[in-house]
Amino acid sequence: MSKTLPGTTPRDGKRILVVDDEPRMIGFIRMNLELEGHQVVEAHNGLEALEIIRTQLPDVILLDVMMPELDGFETLRMLREFSSIPVIMLTAKGDENDKVYGLELGADDYVTKPFGPRELSSRIKAVMRRAEMPSTSPDQAVLKIDDRLSVDFNQREVIVQGEHVKLRPTEYRLLYHLIENAGWTVPHDQLLAKVWGYEYRDEAHYVRLYVNYLREKVEEDPSNPHYILTERGVGYRFVNFRRNQPE
Repeated sequence: MSKTLPGTTPRDGKRILVVDDEPRMIGFIRMNLELEGHQVVEAHNGLEALEIIRTQLPDVILLDVMMPELDGFETLRMLREFSSIPVIMLTAKGDENDKVYGLELGADDYVTKPFGPRELSSRIKAVMRRAEMPSTSPDQAVLKIDDRLSVDFNQREVIVQGEHVKLRPTEYRLLYHLIENAGWTVPHDQLLAKVWGYEYRDEAHYVRLYVNYLREKVEEDPSNPHYILTERGVGYRFVNFRRNQPE
């Protein structure tokens, strides 16, 4: 068990919750993460994990998919009802559908077992980097796109016809870079590098999935988008607009 006192984290380290019903897997992850200065908290099923999340507020969650009683997908679904803590799914399956399903439920990333310490560390750093995205626009805190849509960069939310809609960290980061390049087509690989990190340059489905998430939140008709446009075979472009004064 970690020697870090409850309620504290090591200097420059993170509190990481590992949820897995295999003690050997938890032991492997704990050993490597504690060597990097992180505090590791463990749970052996989804129900235990949800209680720990409420009381200990981890910085990152590593969540196994295949568990008894409450599997990782159902745990994630329940978690996203009250928390946006970054979640990396741990799965023994290489099925693309399982990975996409996890992302659709609100996972930030996934790692397929077996994995090495370096890959896991890289993924943790990447999701933390996205979660800690600077919250202000280069121009202004609240940016009015048109009479229907505004973006509040301080609150990381969009305002659609007067209704405030919260963005998840990765959604915010993607929108940030699209707006920063409004009027220009941003290639898939550039979005992957900027939003997820260079190690994700071959994960094109991440961009497609999160563009769909954003369209569901900002577009009047997501199937016929007005703001986030697809340039087939190249990337995505946020509609050009006149940068108005703050609301």
